[in-house]
Amino acid sequence: MFDSHAHINNDSYTDEERKTLINEIESSDLSYVMDIGFDLESSKLAVLHAERFPWCYAAVGIHPHDAQAMDETVLKEIEKLAGEDKVKAIGEIGLDFHYDNSPRDVQEYWFRRQIQLANKLHMPIVIHSRDADGKTMDILKEEGAFSEERCGWFPPRRGKNHEKYGNRDARVLLHCFSGSKELGMEYIRLGATLSIAGPVTYKNNRKTTEVVEAVPVEYLLAETDSPYLTPVPFRGRPNKPVYVEHTIRRIALIKGISFEEASAVTLENAKTFFGI
Repeated sequence: MFDSHAHINNDSYTDEERKTLINEIESSDLSYVMDIGFDLESSKLAVLHAERFPWCYAAVGIHPHDAQAMDETVLKEIEKLAGEDKVKAIGEIGLDFHYDNSPRDVQEYWFRRQIQLANKLHMPIVIHSRDADGKTMDILKEEGAFSEERCGWFPPRRGKNHEKYGNRDARVLLHCFSGSKELGMEYIRLGATLSIAGPVTYKNNRKTTEVVEAVPVEYLLAETDSPYLTPVPFRGRPNKPVYVEHTIRRIALIKGISFEEASAVTLENAKTFFGI
């Protein structure tokens, strides 16, 4: 299994809690975990974890919550970190109009600058978008995240579904996708990939179930976003990378395939997306 989005670097963990989390990963069936940066310090820690653990890879970037603390020096630091061997993406970056922890114009400015950085470095992008679907897509398009040039940097997708929906791969990942199936299908035609998290296991979450029903499994990754968004049957407790199994089991059930097939496909999709 591949947990395509986790926060082992989360600053809420004590050293002992993080050690326990890592031990659980190493004794589980997880093959890979992406440790995703959300500010400068967490990005540095993700890089350290990637250097230390063979199953760990990193993404570096500034979350929209922290956009107001960003400046040119921080952007240069992110660019420097992105050059480390096991850093595989710029992220998580984007817009959050739900909490508005940073002013919207500031979020948008640094979102654009970080897309520009990913384009400069020819790197995948991990997107956070909450209550900002239209603006997120507009900015991605305006900054060339789905351009022919960008898609040309990555091998085209292969397989019958890719021929049907377009074989473009822009290496843009909508993390914890919570949009409609129509939006999801629009994204995959543009060349994006969608990541499914714990909420797909929630009884009343018909919207994400419809996305999984509609979108071919070749375009899907599985994630925890741990310590957040814990899947059933552990909802109400802090999430862990090992709980990605329950999200994958739900994807398998919705798609009418075996757990083993869903695990294998989402793992290979993630390896392809991150270039592992």
